[in-house]
Amino acid sequence: MQESFLTFLSENLETFLSYTGFANATWGHAIMIFVGLIFIFLAIRYEFEPMLLIPIGFGILIGNIPFKDAGLQIGIYEEGSVLNILYQGVVKGWYPPLIFLGIGAMTDFSALISNPKLMLIGAAAQFGIFGAYVIALQIGFDPSQAAAIGIIGGADGPTAIFLSSKLAPNLMGAIAVSAYSYMALVPIIQPPFMRLLTTPKERLIRMKPPRAVSSTEKIIFPIIGLLLTCFLVPSGLPLLGMLFFGNLIKESGVTRRLAETARGPMIDIVTILLGITVGASTQATQFLTYNSIKIFLLGALSFAIATSAGVLFVKFFNLFLKEGNKINPLIGNAGVSAVPDSARISQIEGLKYDPKNYLLMHAMGPNVAGVIGSAVAAGILLGFLG
Repeated sequence: MQESFLTFLSENLETFLSYTGFANATWGHAIMIFVGLIFIFLAIRYEFEPMLLIPIGFGILIGNIPFKDAGLQIGIYEEGSVLNILYQGVVKGWYPPLIFLGIGAMTDFSALISNPKLMLIGAAAQFGIFGAYVIALQIGFDPSQAAAIGIIGGADGPTAIFLSSKLAPNLMGAIAVSAYSYMALVPIIQPPFMRLLTTPKERLIRMKPPRAVSSTEKIIFPIIGLLLTCFLVPSGLPLLGMLFFGNLIKESGVTRRLAETARGPMIDIVTILLGITVGASTQATQFLTYNSIKIFLLGALSFAIATSAGVLFVKFFNLFLKEGNKINPLIGNAGVSAVPDSARISQIEGLKYDPKNYLLMHAMGPNVAGVIGSAVAAGILLGFLG
């Protein structure tokens, strides 16, 4: 009797151990858990986009807890599991438009309205998207995958998720993590290119203060912006429509509660869900592939191209502007969609060379233009390839 009890106990203990993470762990899980810890460390120690990197980093830990596939319905890729249901907001593209609604409700387009030519800088920075698209095609990705990878150059995580969910769902985890990683690393990636491509004299250019923008202009802008961009690129409607709607409820002055909800509790909840599920989608068995490495490299390249294109475009544009109306090329980096981090980098770099040259408000013009530009670029790619 005692022997049979010990056998029973041994068998059950063996079964229990076979279900633990220790028994099912691989080197891939260890690597991804290390990556998740790096994300959390960077967010806490250096405050690199903590609102994004902490949810994504912890999501990576969740997604890489090893378990035995026995129909337990706990993994993010198992149909019907809680994580899988939450992940549908990423897969089906529900979360990005809600993020854009919140962005619209917290964005002040005054800098762009007061100086519309700054829109051209935001457009120029989108060369990063199309440059990476061409390179991705050359190294073996199909057109839909190349388009989804290229959008990383817009430095817009929600747009990258939205487009990859439509064009390359099998690459979405790598694309999303890459996009958010580079958004968080804006303070490291952009300054070297800004310094390399500008002269000491150009960095000292002082721009005229932006003119005051009336409340009527602010109300009209999202309406005209919606009609112009979505008539031009209807496939960008889910993102652009929500962006301009969020801005209208902010600027109208009569829907303050809606605006506060959109830019506060709502965007916080969606950011948490998006970050956790995107992180959890980096399950080692699905994520650690040669394509993921290529996507990370292409993401860095597209970001570098976008930053350089914005700076170089300002230098070119200045050739046609009179003295006193020239634009400081240090705001060219702000043409990417990382709001307001890239504009803040323009300010920080400008103050290094002239402690009284405040570029933040000027940089916000191309920065918010970059948000619109990346959504338009995504709409164009979706229209052609969707």
